[in-house]
Amino acid sequence: MANILRFKRRASGAAGAPSSLMETEPAYNAVDDTLYLGIGSGGAGGSASSIKAIAGSGAFVDKTGNQTVSGNKTFTGTVDLSSATIPSFSIDQNLTIVGNLTVQGTTTTISSSTIDVADKNIELGKVSSPTDTTANGGGLTLKGTQDHTFNWLNATDSWTSSEHLELVASKNFRIDGAVVLSKTGLGSTVLASSLTSVGTITSGVWSGTDIGVAHGGTGASNASDARTNLGVAIGSDVQAYDSELDELATMAANTAAALADLSQAEVQILDDATVTTAELNILDGVTSTTAEINILDGVTASTAEINKLDGLTATTTELNYIDGVTSNLQTQLDNKQPLDSELTELATMASGAASALADLTGTEVAILDGATVTTTELNIVDGSTSATSTTLAAADRMVVNDNGTMVQVAFTDLVTFLENGTVSGFDIDGGTY
Repeated sequence: MANILRFKRRASGAAGAPSSLMETEPAYNAVDDTLYLGIGSGGAGGSASSIKAIAGSGAFVDKTGNQTVSGNKTFTGTVDLSSATIPSFSIDQNLTIVGNLTVQGTTTTISSSTIDVADKNIELGKVSSPTDTTANGGGLTLKGTQDHTFNWLNATDSWTSSEHLELVASKNFRIDGAVVLSKTGLGSTVLASSLTSVGTITSGVWSGTDIGVAHGGTGASNASDARTNLGVAIGSDVQAYDSELDELATMAANTAAALADLSQAEVQILDDATVTTAELNILDGVTSTTAEINILDGVTASTAEINKLDGLTATTTELNYIDGVTSNLQTQLDNKQPLDSELTELATMASGAASALADLTGTEVAILDGATVTTTELNIVDGSTSATSTTLAAADRMVVNDNGTMVQVAFTDLVTFLENGTVSGFDIDGGTY
């Protein structure tokens, strides 16, 4: 029997491609007469990143049957649709019309987000005989929570906005070329107004009568009369200036409060005091307690005895290491086993490993004598699941149990076996989906 190669296939059921294929793996669906192929995974032969129809009437246009054609199509020459009926027409791609476009109907709906018009003038209300009457109410309507409109009203002969008008920075309202209103003031051509209130006046010259106190003024045109009218006459209403009082006014609030709380007796303590600032500073910063000072009271150690501890860096833990030593330390060290790196290494093995090693016989140990097998090679035989990336060659070998005897067999022998369909019964079948 010759070798047979079968594609993955579907004889009945649903039309369409398999849910997954390997890269370059084919699959045929007899339901929609389409051959599919797994496409793209970087050439590694893994799972395909997409599945594409490559053959069959389900993949390409049938000249006579009914079909749905999708995707981008490029046509050259003339496309004649004069005998075709198009009940509705939707274009999901860019459309360029070289000639004029005439749209007839009741409503024209444009759902694009941006409309670009090369013509710098847009005409509205263009009828056969336009008048202000036909133009009435024309303009723009922006849909929102409520309509926002900018329309021409014939009754007022004006463009009328339903909303506020906001000018950007540095722009003004002008009439007949003259600025009448800016962000900060009225234009110079505005000579009369009916203002009933103003905001904060930050500059200008006042030429009217004196403003009374009741209206925020002083009711006077000179400083002396102004102070009298406001009730702040110097010497009678407010304290006259004094340099000593001015100096005291610079002290901190808590200093002033503390000074005001001093009694006469407390102030007199400083009278005739001879203590200096340096003498007071001697006590400033002392943190010793009475108990700490009393520790030194009665100490009998000499300076020489205390100096023995000068420079000592040993910790309490380090000093406690020799606590209780009753014999010469060097003698005790001389009686210990000399340090040996091999013995130290063996001492780290687990107790079970040490016992197993001690139980080996000379014959068992000799089995390893001359062995060249590596730990990695042994682990491969012992069920290792780690794979090694290797480029296989025909001369490479594999281990086969030949009727009870383990032997190495070249890959070429495996190829010869599989090619002989009569002996191997080898059938490459992609299965179904």
